[in-house]
Amino acid sequence: MKRFSLLLLTAVMSVAYMSAQKFALIDMEYILKNVPSYEMANEQLNQLSQRWQKEVEALNTEAETLYKNYQSERVFLTDEQKKKKEEEILAKEKEASELSRKYFGPEGELYKKRETLMQPIQDDIYVAVKKVADEKGYQAIFDRATSANIIFASPRIDVSNEVLAKLGYSN
Repeated sequence: MKRFSLLLLTAVMSVAYMSAQKFALIDMEYILKNVPSYEMANEQLNQLSQRWQKEVEALNTEAETLYKNYQSERVFLTDEQKKKKEEEILAKEKEASELSRKYFGPEGELYKKRETLMQPIQDDIYVAVKKVADEKGYQAIFDRATSANIIFASPRIDVSNEVLAKLGYSN
């Protein structure tokens, strides 16, 4: 009986402790849509990405043209000429691949540019979220946009507009 009472008391105390915690939600997609510098950075990244993609595609097109020319001329070429043409094609394909990796790889130019443009915005949002949490006494603020586990949440606990206000954007 003593053991059951202790277990019951522990369960009641943990429920009471959990209900005392305050939490809120933000919608990061909504916040980012309302931050003009994010939209400008995104547009700049898109333009840069398109320009670099065209460069890579141009090299790939050159490689394809070289290959097609090689296919049509192959019967007239000596073994040495064939080998030279094949090496030329492979070199052009390698150049396109390396350029693609340079621009779009995991540590590529696009990644670095995204870091430099987006990191200050993300830092500002983090500071604003932290201020709202400190002022309102929230132990946790979750992002509803990225959490697949949130099935329903009351709009009353969404503090996205408060975060935007801290950033200087009223909505």
